[in-house]
Order: sequence, then C-alpha cells, then structure tokens
Amino acid sequence: MKYAFYVVGILILTLGISFTIQSDLGTSPFDALLVGLSKNVGLTVGSWEIILAFILIGCNALLKRQRPEVLGLVTAFITGIGIDMWLFLLNNLVSPELWFGKMVCFGIGLVVIGLGTATYLHTNFAPIPVDRLTLIIQELTRTNIFFSRTLIYLVFLILALIFKGPIGIGTLLTVCLGGIILNYFMPVTGKVIDHVLTHSNTSPH
Repeated sequence: MKYAFYVVGILILTLGISFTIQSDLGTSPFDALLVGLSKNVGLTVGSWEIILAFILIGCNALLKRQRPEVLGLVTAFITGIGIDMWLFLLNNLVSPELWFGKMVCFGIGLVVIGLGTATYLHTNFAPIPVDRLTLIIQELTRTNIFFSRTLIYLVFLILALIFKGPIGIGTLLTVCLGGIILNYFMPVTGKVIDHVLTHSNTSPH
C-alpha cells in the first residue's frame, strides 16, 4: 500500500509540473532548467530529469558523506516518464490563450505539485534527488522546509536563466509559495496516509 501512495504521489506531482509548463507563465526554477535544457540542448524534459538526478545523487552523497542513494534514480525515472506522459496528453487539451486561463492553469499546477510532493515524501521511499537535497539542507541548516526549498530554488533559477528556461511570473510565485504549499500539505497528507496504512495493516485479509 505504501508503494501505491509513492507512485500515485509522483504521478500527481508530474501532472502539476506539466500544468505549470503548459500555463506558459513560467515554471519552478528546476523545471525551467529542464525545459531550457530540452529546448536548447535536445532530448525530452523527462530525460533531463533523469540526467540531473544522477548529478544530484552524487551531490547528496557528498553532503551526507554516505553512499549514493541509487533508489533515487527509480524515483527520477518514474518522474521523467510521468512528465513526458502528461505533457504529451495535455499538449492539445490544455494550452490556455487568455491570461486568466493561464493563471488558473498555473494555480492548479502549483497546488497539485505540493500535494503530490507531500504524498510521495511521506512514504519515505527514495525521494527525488532534488527533494532529498531539500531535506538534507533543512537538516544541515537546522531550519524548515520553506527556507531550504527557497535556497535551492534560487540556485536553479540562476541555472535556468543561463539555459533560457521559461522564467516568468509563475517562477516568482513558485519560489514564494512552493515551500509554503508543501509545508501546508505535509501534515495533512501525513495524517491521511498514516490512517490508511494503519487501517490496511489491521484489517483482515
């Protein structure tokens, strides 16, 4: 059951990412970097998710002075496939032209990203390397998720600008609100998942 929540969480997360990309208002700095690399270097957005995961797993291992979390690649692989799948499906269905439609599309994406991230993080099974980095920085700096998330976003923002990713008002909103939304959903999803897992463990088969 825990692994079902893990996969569902990632699929929700990647749906949110795809909504922000389709909104054309700018994405999170990390996703903007993925799109920028895809447009200017080649390969799909999902492929770059997997490639950057390799690099981040190495960075995380150095910061924690532990062996690399190879399972993080499984998460990145599912995430990469999820992003490409949703972008393919939403390409013709969701492409708002009006500013209001773009804002609604982006808003949905931002909330869905927070929900998906909180859902799969609570399973405690192989976080996406960038999310693991968030938790590592939170631990090292002894601050909260909002601070560590914002710090990481600023680094990726600079890289996204270099590779001409989709930076816009949406990017600013993600940096300001992404951590707050995740902070909100973490306890909510935690209660729901713990309740379901406890119930499924105690119920007769």
